[in-house]
Amino acid sequence: MSSTTPPGAESEGNDATSSSSVPGPLDPLTALLREVEGPSTSATTTTDTATSDLPPPPASAQGKRGKMVRTPKPRWLKITALVIFAILLLPLVSFTRAIVTPNNLSVTERGAEWMRDNNLGFVLNTIENWWLSNHQPKAGGEPDRAINAIDVEEAGPTTTVKAVAPHLPKPANVQVPEGVTPVANEGVWLPVGPMVGGAQAMYTTQVRPDSVHTSILDGLTWMDPKLVKFELFPGTEEPGGKWAKPSQVPMDQRLTLVAAFNAGFRMQDARGGFYLDGQTKGTLRDGAASLVFYADGTATVGMWGRDVTLTPNVVGVRQNLDLIIDNAGGPPNPGGVPAATAKPGVLAPGLSDNADGAWGATFGNKILAWRSGVGVTADGAVVYGYGDGLGALSLAQLMLRAGCVRAMELDINTVWTTFNFYAATRFLDPTSVEGTKLLPDSFKSANRYLSPDARDFVGVFSRTL
Repeated sequence: MSSTTPPGAESEGNDATSSSSVPGPLDPLTALLREVEGPSTSATTTTDTATSDLPPPPASAQGKRGKMVRTPKPRWLKITALVIFAILLLPLVSFTRAIVTPNNLSVTERGAEWMRDNNLGFVLNTIENWWLSNHQPKAGGEPDRAINAIDVEEAGPTTTVKAVAPHLPKPANVQVPEGVTPVANEGVWLPVGPMVGGAQAMYTTQVRPDSVHTSILDGLTWMDPKLVKFELFPGTEEPGGKWAKPSQVPMDQRLTLVAAFNAGFRMQDARGGFYLDGQTKGTLRDGAASLVFYADGTATVGMWGRDVTLTPNVVGVRQNLDLIIDNAGGPPNPGGVPAATAKPGVLAPGLSDNADGAWGATFGNKILAWRSGVGVTADGAVVYGYGDGLGALSLAQLMLRAGCVRAMELDINTVWTTFNFYAATRFLDPTSVEGTKLLPDSFKSANRYLSPDARDFVGVFSRTL
């Protein structure tokens, strides 16, 4: 007897089979994974029917990444970015110009000058104060070098002098600090540079700054205004502005160049003005310490408005802070002519505490650093002094021991303090002029001032007698 399949049994079985082989709806997590991973490898190895009955995955799941739709940035954000870019671009252009400007400064020095020009000097002052405060000169010890006469080669004509030109007497030796045993030649004025008119025009010596920092030797140079001339030169950056004179000693003056030294602070810190050949930068302040240059080549140091004023024979004025040594006015006269008796100089009151910031805000007066100064003696000689381990007070004491009756501080910091002697190394060839440092451990090149310099300076030239 044959079996008979009940009606509808075959269709029910088929329905059951198909219903068991077709997956149900995908949960959201599985659907998301499918979109990320693409078609499952395991699914393709089972039955084509199972995968073929699924809805096709999106394009990204088939190997093509869909394009991301970027939301447009708000307009205010674009404007803000442009403003920030413009704000940063201006100082960047200014800084780049400062870096590429022709002068003899290093990149670091140019960057520092740019910061001071752009109201960031307080940052440098803070760093320098911190560094110097933590690197003060050691106490005690002996100098690590001897004091020898400075040999400045002179390749010039030999002349016979029938009569020695009028000149100032050789200065008395410089007293060493109390309690210090002098080393050989300490405080002894040694001749340096050429004879002018048969007489010695310059002397130099070295001496300890005080009785504590006895390993340091600071330098002094004495110059006779009857035998040498003084001339003020502008720098490329200081005092600022345009000048007829160059920022270096010109070639046609180099054969008579015997020395050169730094001038004062940047004009924004000098608390005074700068005057040269009828042009003024800043304001010549009454009461300011002033290095004054005359048409006859002489120079003197005094208080503006009391000792010196802008008379017709004044061709240059460099002011810087207040006097550090003062004799209350009167002689010496420029160049010691006519002769007159000058009152002795005394230390300016307030030096011990830098009253009213009269001697600089950068280091004040108590932090010891490289400092420089210039003064005038009772008979009108000009004296320059500089070196390490000096505060405003000890600089004044150094200049007082050198015989100054009036003196002023010039620039500070090892980068800016310079005194060099100059001479030709080939017979009457101005291109062969080379420099020699007064202090061998000073920072700047011995040939400073033979190329454009950023700061103003003083050139010293032998007179034609």
